[in-house]
Amino acid sequence: MAMTMRLDVVSVEGSLFSGIVESVVAPAEMGAVGIYPGHAPLLTRLKPGAVRLRIPYQAEEEIVYVSGGMLEVQPYKVTLLADVAMREKALAEADLHAEKHRAEAVLKDRVTADAYARLEVELAKALTYVQGVQKLRRRGF
Repeated sequence: MAMTMRLDVVSVEGSLFSGIVESVVAPAEMGAVGIYPGHAPLLTRLKPGAVRLRIPYQAEEEIVYVSGGMLEVQPYKVTLLADVAMREKALAEADLHAEKHRAEAVLKDRVTADAYARLEVELAKALTYVQGVQKLRRRGF
């Protein structure tokens, strides 16, 4: 059996993944970072994009899309705290385009600072998901 480590993916909405993985590739602010068991401790910010998880005994990688967040790495434990995260299988492109357009329309109106901040998060979420669907289509899914 390959070496493994524990991974927890948590967003504002709740826990998205908690389990054992062989590797993680995440979109860090300075570029993609590959993490394997025994990795040196690391704390970095994430930019929007796809996080690839290699899970033992699964032929396909699992993909989680994040809109940003933080990544903490310890030798055998990785914690990903995402602003917004969604598994690849949960993406519905039509709904995401509608959500993106709704958030953009509301941003054009005058709103309070709190409402504006919430809408920016919603827009980032929609953009991340739309980009994820587009990448999947390019890969032939």
